[in-house]
Amino acid sequence: MSADFEILCTASGGGRRARLELPHETVEMPVFMPVGTAGTVKAVAQDVLETLGAQIILGNTYHLYLRPGHEVIRRLGGLHRFMSWPRALLTDSGGFQVFSLSELRKVTDEGVRFRSHVDGSSHFFTPEHAIEVQIALGADIATAFDECTEYPADRARAEESLRLTLAWAQRSLDYFRAHRHEVVWREEPEARTQLLFGIVQGGMFADLRRVCAERLVEMDFDGYAIGGLSVGEPRELTLEMIGEVLPLLPAGKPRYVMGVGYPDEIELYARMGVDMMDCVLPTRAARHGLLFTSEGRVNIKNARYAEDQGPPDPACDCPVCRRYARAYLRHLMQAGEALSGTLNTIHNLAYYLGIMRRVRQNFIAEDPTIRASR
Repeated sequence: MSADFEILCTASGGGRRARLELPHETVEMPVFMPVGTAGTVKAVAQDVLETLGAQIILGNTYHLYLRPGHEVIRRLGGLHRFMSWPRALLTDSGGFQVFSLSELRKVTDEGVRFRSHVDGSSHFFTPEHAIEVQIALGADIATAFDECTEYPADRARAEESLRLTLAWAQRSLDYFRAHRHEVVWREEPEARTQLLFGIVQGGMFADLRRVCAERLVEMDFDGYAIGGLSVGEPRELTLEMIGEVLPLLPAGKPRYVMGVGYPDEIELYARMGVDMMDCVLPTRAARHGLLFTSEGRVNIKNARYAEDQGPPDPACDCPVCRRYARAYLRHLMQAGEALSGTLNTIHNLAYYLGIMRRVRQNFIAEDPTIRASR
């Protein structure tokens, strides 16, 4: 077991109460990571995220590489300092964003050539370059460059994606091991430095997923992510793929499922043994007026809330629910006020973070010898 990752207890269903020591934060797990694509969780300031209890947030290599550029961020002291975020950061490799460019990319064994969605300029990402960018950004956790499979995809397509992902994983790891000491905030040789997670791909084919997981474990990454999910497949298939992969990943290392999901899903996956999750859903839904509550989903744009003086969620203790009424949040949406997105997002993030806090507490309750601060 890694000295930086400690499993405090294991729940009856396989869920783990764990703790990961990172350079900028000790992260209590299972944990939900708000997505801060371009160095910001949309509509919410960093001090508010701290108040809500966010321990670690996600930044995107592709977007930060394009704007403002990884070298700019390196010169300014790294992403933590650039965005004034003192807690932990994880950067994804940019593989999913490059995958989503579709007609603007060309994949070869060497890497991916793509055109920027910003200005159409041409760029080339190799596994080595993706890691170089992430070392410059300086997140606590970096991820290997992978090749994501769309849904649906036939077996030949999934096999090719698997081949590239495994080859790129080894190249990512080799470059990272040779250069990880260059991370911008590492001042002392013995100080903790970045971790690198490998990413399990293989489409929706269980045997390919198993092959990918087994090969990545042989490479000995610091942790393991399950990618290529929530790309349009049925929820049952997502659950099946996670269930196939989790038992193959080392118990003594963090396990991360990328890009999921709805509130009931993240709770389910945490109880299965997933340690880390991220998703744009709480922030994206908030900007469209969809709130997640203990009473179900609330579309705050509905006319029924025009004179509703109750809080968005009577069971929620977040700053929004303590202060504002549904009628006011509906008014902000109808009036097109920017504050609407901010307040809705604060509530949704508080709801997601609260789910993980409750799950951690429930795991602790199963083992009364365990106590934790969060």
